[in-house]
Amino acid sequence: MRKRRLLWQLFPAYLAIVIVSLAAIVWYATDAMRSFYHEQMANSLHARSALIANQFIDRLRQSQYAAVDSLCKELGKRSSTRITVILPSGKVVGDTEENPAVMDNHADRPEIKAALVGGSGRSVRYSHTLGIDMMYVAVPLRHRGRLLGVLRCSVGLASIGQAMYATYWRIILSALIVALLVAIGSLLISRWISRHLEVMKRGVQAYADGDLSRRLDIPDSAELAGLAEAFNQMARQLDSRIGTITRQRNEREAILASMAEGLLAVDSDEKIISINRATAQMFDITVEESEGRLVQEIFRNTALQDFVTHTLASSIPVEEEIILPKRANRVLKVTGTALQDTDGVRLGAVMVFNDVTEMRRLETLRKDFVANVSHELKTPITSIKGFVETLLDGAIDQPEDARRFLQTVARHVDRLNLIIEDLLFLSRLEQDPTAEHVRLQPGELAEVVSGAVEACRPKAAEKNINLAVECPPGLQAMINAPLLEQAMINLVDNAIKYSGPGNRVELTVRQGDGGPEIAVRDWGAGISPKHLPRLFERFYRVDQARSRALGGTGLGLAIVKHIAGVHGGRVEVVSAPGEGSTFTLSLTRANSSPQTNLS
Repeated sequence: MRKRRLLWQLFPAYLAIVIVSLAAIVWYATDAMRSFYHEQMANSLHARSALIANQFIDRLRQSQYAAVDSLCKELGKRSSTRITVILPSGKVVGDTEENPAVMDNHADRPEIKAALVGGSGRSVRYSHTLGIDMMYVAVPLRHRGRLLGVLRCSVGLASIGQAMYATYWRIILSALIVALLVAIGSLLISRWISRHLEVMKRGVQAYADGDLSRRLDIPDSAELAGLAEAFNQMARQLDSRIGTITRQRNEREAILASMAEGLLAVDSDEKIISINRATAQMFDITVEESEGRLVQEIFRNTALQDFVTHTLASSIPVEEEIILPKRANRVLKVTGTALQDTDGVRLGAVMVFNDVTEMRRLETLRKDFVANVSHELKTPITSIKGFVETLLDGAIDQPEDARRFLQTVARHVDRLNLIIEDLLFLSRLEQDPTAEHVRLQPGELAEVVSGAVEACRPKAAEKNINLAVECPPGLQAMINAPLLEQAMINLVDNAIKYSGPGNRVELTVRQGDGGPEIAVRDWGAGISPKHLPRLFERFYRVDQARSRALGGTGLGLAIVKHIAGVHGGRVEVVSAPGEGSTFTLSLTRANSSPQTNLS
């Protein structure tokens, strides 16, 4: 149903009220005027009766009825009044217009009845004799308390009607003029009200469209002003609350987006309510396509689907580890719990994902480290124990054997001491990288290279290995000279160990794009690609038997890796079986900061 505008609802109502009100006023005014004229006419007739009553009393007292009739006709013509005299019996003895002898008995006339009982009577009715409406006023005629008759004066109401007719038209015309003026005023008022309401409607529509910064003009009317102020207050409160909600939503989204842990919230039907960026990255999905869809549609991991179902059915928090085969067997620890609103009503479940792959890898490394340390320590300790027991069993009495046994024990003790020193050195680098012994200072790399080469030259001479050094003079960097020299010694020592007699080992220093780079190259046996990812782990050996035969603790490359980290750099290796190896120590951030923590 089409709705009408407020203007065409208010204006017809105003107009109807005005018309009804004016009609009522006109009717009341004309009725009051008619009553006023009748009252005035009745008073006039009373006055006339009082003036002429004595003239009829004398003639009635003497029963001069002919004289009474003559007097009625004479006075009636002179005063334009019909005068009638009636005896107490109702017989008419005088009348201005008619012959009394032919007139009916008037005892039953209302005004006559009222006058006969002692008062005055008045009535208005149609006169069949004259054929017009007449007003009759009757008064008793008494002489010394004796009722002689009734004097009735009457006039026609035609003249009053004529006078009233003109007055009626003036009243009606005035009412029409007033109605027209009021209608125009009502139309203007209705348009004024509807215009202000239309302006408010546009403002409220702007609020509905999201423009809460708009403010309504305040009209002069107290009611409309109150309404406009209420709308403005509502807009301010909505703007503030929506701003708060938006800010809280943005903060929540920022928090969820910046979380390293993944988060997934689902409803009771396993539809995704919320998901953060970390979860999307873990499972190679997008946040926008996920919300509002079923878990089974988005996540192709059966273990996760079962976990969501289990969490929704459980009344207590649940935990589980999920493996992602497509993401290099990454391990996720998932914690699920019920999702409730402020009233405690269960809405679904929320899951938090923690990537524990690195933790599991470190646990594996720790186990391998413990096993390797145990193995590395057990071998010399077993040998020491065996030789000591042999000495105690009597070999100590044989000088040559005792000396040989004690030399072997000393070598194993030296090996144990070297392993312990290397482990303590690594521990210091890991636990306190900001200590005094790892502070970086400006220094020339040529001096460090020279010290490392001189320390390794005797071992190289034993195998007739040529040590070639290339280092531009004046190349400086932020370094810890003792640590960097130790790293170079370890790299050069390894190159000498795994190079055959008469081979060549090169140590080259150059300025790279990000900082100085130190490369140590040999032409030894080389390393298989499968060993390269674990080459810098503690105690990791490519060839266990050969490594132990050549000596060393198995910690040299791990120490190099940590020293590179202290300098803000990294160590890399390029190698192939039969082609030798090149270890490159890059000090990429050494020049940017005088003191750098482990990476």
